[in-house]
Amino acid sequence: SIEAAEYDPDNNRYFVSNGSSVLVTEDGGDTWEFFGDAAASHGMEVLNNTLYVISGTQLKGYDLASAEEVMTLSIPGVQFLNGMGNDGDHRLFVTDFNGSKIYEVDVTDNANPLYTEIISNTASTPNGLTVDLANNRAVFVNWYGNSDIKAFDLDDYTMSTVLNNSGLGNCDGIDIDNDGNFYVSSWSPQQITKFNNDFSVSEVITAPGLSNPADISYALETDTLAIANSGSDEVTFIYLGLVDDVEGIKNTNWTLNVYPNPVTPSSSVLLEMKIAAQVRLDVVALDGRIVAHLVNGHMNRGNQRVLFTGLDMTTGQYFLQGTIAGQPVSYPFVVR
Repeated sequence: SIEAAEYDPDNNRYFVSNGSSVLVTEDGGDTWEFFGDAAASHGMEVLNNTLYVISGTQLKGYDLASAEEVMTLSIPGVQFLNGMGNDGDHRLFVTDFNGSKIYEVDVTDNANPLYTEIISNTASTPNGLTVDLANNRAVFVNWYGNSDIKAFDLDDYTMSTVLNNSGLGNCDGIDIDNDGNFYVSSWSPQQITKFNNDFSVSEVITAPGLSNPADISYALETDTLAIANSGSDEVTFIYLGLVDDVEGIKNTNWTLNVYPNPVTPSSSVLLEMKIAAQVRLDVVALDGRIVAHLVNGHMNRGNQRVLFTGLDMTTGQYFLQGTIAGQPVSYPFVVR
């Protein structure tokens, strides 16, 4: 019953909220264990040697070393606590999905946490939230069709809309990378969208296995994004480091690259779509056998990235075959 992922940089591990428990992996998802008796239903944040979690209508804190519960906070009148972010010091920011509210929680003293209702009406259903310290703001996504992305000032809590009518429906999670780019998970379409800091430029990121992608966690130390797929109870880990400038196939209407090539689990199909068009790309072995249907659908104009994460390919040579905007494509790549 997973919902949210959270990275613990000091111990290089990931937590996942699992309803009545918390799961933890130290090997990139190959194996999972219970994190003591901790329980988390939704958002989580690691701050000051503590894992803070939403557990139903309560906020709880668990010591990172012992997994012992060190904080419990009940906020009267909350309806559905969902997303959470932190300022890197002593403040948590928590969304109330059904109440259209946002709370600030001072966790300077876990024995005496202090809460304040800082936004009484977001005029939306606020979900995931992340803090952009460089611009002294928290940015949060919302759960409805063609939803807006909103922010508030960390000092005076003035709210603003940073992106009207995003084109994304039912946005669930959001996080920020080292360069100030934002990553947003949405259910309609089911994808991750990367935005630059002022939300003027975007890139679509998809990967095999995305299923109702919920709360996400960007590991700044490793440039890796963990996605809790609430539709499949699986976690997708994708590496989103810098991509070198490679030639690939260039066309009037699109450019196609595979990088890195030879392919690793962190490799991507990089598409620069200069027009909106239908795209079908299959992974095909040398004997003509279709190994995977990678893309089959409409792609909007702009940058698109499709990851190989989750595909089971043995060592050998393969091709990306299909059509882009009605034109046939055959692109060779190697798996070592």
